[in-house]
Amino acid sequence: MADPFRRFRLARKVPESACITSFHLMPEDGGPLWDMRPGQYLTLRIPAPSGPVLRTYSLSALPEGRDHHRISVKREPQGLGSRWLHDQLAEGEVIEIAAPRGGFVLDETSTRPVLLLAGGVGLTPLLAMLHRLATGARRVFFVQAAENGDVHALRDEVAALAAGSGGRITARTVYRAPTEADRAARRFDAEGVVDRAFLQSLLPLDDYEVYLCGPTPFMVAMWQLLAGLGVAPARIAYEFFGKGGSLAALAAGPAPASAPAHGNRIPTGAPKSLAKLEFLTDPDALGLPDALPGTVAEATAKQAEPTETGAEVVFARSGLTLPWNGASRTILELAESAGLEPEFSCREGICNTCRCAIREGAVDYVTDPLDPPGPGQVLICCSRPAGRVVLDL
Repeated sequence: MADPFRRFRLARKVPESACITSFHLMPEDGGPLWDMRPGQYLTLRIPAPSGPVLRTYSLSALPEGRDHHRISVKREPQGLGSRWLHDQLAEGEVIEIAAPRGGFVLDETSTRPVLLLAGGVGLTPLLAMLHRLATGARRVFFVQAAENGDVHALRDEVAALAAGSGGRITARTVYRAPTEADRAARRFDAEGVVDRAFLQSLLPLDDYEVYLCGPTPFMVAMWQLLAGLGVAPARIAYEFFGKGGSLAALAAGPAPASAPAHGNRIPTGAPKSLAKLEFLTDPDALGLPDALPGTVAEATAKQAEPTETGAEVVFARSGLTLPWNGASRTILELAESAGLEPEFSCREGICNTCRCAIREGAVDYVTDPLDPPGPGQVLICCSRPAGRVVLDL
């Protein structure tokens, strides 16, 4: 299998806020930029003392009219990848990158009005969507929640897109703790958190498609808020690190005390499933699903009937045999639907955390692994059975 990585040169580092920097990445081979769908991410091979590691970062701009791909990354004090990008990678140096991936993408076939809800650095994939929406005819509302103006990135870019839209795009900013400079410059539209009253005053009654990205507590709070306003779960697309539909499950639990626009700490007393969740725009997340059913959350989806192919998965050490069905995209999802808890991290064939031994049968990969497993092994996060499969799980 050919190496899926290409070498890119860092053309520019552009500070966007006190903690977020944009990285302009140009192909070293002089070839064309990759095609992408608004909302997708790049996978970077980051050098580390124990060997290279893979980290994913959302593309914050479209390639049209540019000679580079752009990612905008928040520096996390404990983040191996983000610290290396911010502190060590210099303009002119080279990094290896794999092509855009990700199922959290703008539905460009729809004509419905769009609500983009961004918490903190969660704006990055939504900004790429906003660029595409600015070229169309749909009504768009872009809401950015941030701590204050010091950490609010790419504000002027969003404002310029709104100003040039002829009134189709409305951009609003909510600061949780604005500074005196923010107040003097009138940099925000509301103070506190995005709440019911704010959205009701902003949005005319309509059948919106919502794209949601940010820290997990923020997204849980927004899901609950949107559900309370009557937005159907199938109209809410979201991005974070976890199984499809898990945001709906989390939102069914106790509401968080607040919806901070920064950080990704797991709230005390949160549901157990939250412990494994991160969001892609955490600069050190390892990946995210491609086209999972949960990218447009199906909160009421039911387990499908077994297919007629006879395919089944035997989880040998668990003593469980499950027929393959149309409700699961991967073996990992099938295992989770039965209450099993296999190890995983990226869910998209990037990190190999889910690798296990296959005792019998074969699998098909729904997404090609970046680092294919060896003989007798399989990545369950991005594969499905090709007939009867027996796994050492």
